[in-house]
Amino acid sequence: MTQALRPNTAGGLLATDGKPHPVQHALLAVTLVLGITSFIAAMFHHLHLLSSWAGLAGILTGAYGQWISETTRERFGLIVGLGAAAIGFFLGMSQGGLFGGLID
Repeated sequence: MTQALRPNTAGGLLATDGKPHPVQHALLAVTLVLGITSFIAAMFHHLHLLSSWAGLAGILTGAYGQWISETTRERFGLIVGLGAAAIGFFLGMSQGGLFGGLID
């Protein structure tokens, strides 16, 4: 009879509490897209502006997403996106920075 008391949490990919979290999922998707973009752009020296700005935006959206996230699955995806954004940001900063070396 204990099965009747437990909610089925295996159905949702991100929401393990059975409630919808549209803002958290949107922030997760934006953080992942910005993180992947920043990470891939950091592999090319001439794309340091894209890499650094996308990385900075990914870090900020990921940090806010961590602050308001409610489930562990959301936090896991946000950490992956934050890590990729941070790596892309720091590599972009080392290759020319946010303003392309205009400020000396």
